[in-house]
Amino acid sequence: MRTTIKLDDDVHEFAAYYARVRGLTLGAAIDELIRKAQAAPAPLPPKIEHSANGLPLLPRTGGVITSEMVKKLSEEELESETFI
Repeated sequence: MRTTIKLDDDVHEFAAYYARVRGLTLGAAIDELIRKAQAAPAPLPPKIEHSANGLPLLPRTGGVITSEMVKKLSEEELESETFI
C-alpha cells in the first residue's frame, strides 16, 4: 500500500540508517521495525510491594529521591496552579 507519513527528524534518521545498514528501502525498514514492535512481548505490570504496615511502596529503581527534588516538584506544582 502506498501512503504518505510524517516522521520526526530523529525517527527518520534512525529509520534511514536502519534501512541503509540492512540494505532495505526505507519503506521495507519501517515495515520491519513495526513488525518487530508488534511481536515484542507486552511489558509485565509492575509488582507492587507493601511495607510492614501495609502501605504500597514505590518500585525500587536504584535512584534516590532527595528533599531538593521534592521541593522543586512542589514549587512547579504550585506555579502551575496559578494558571488554572
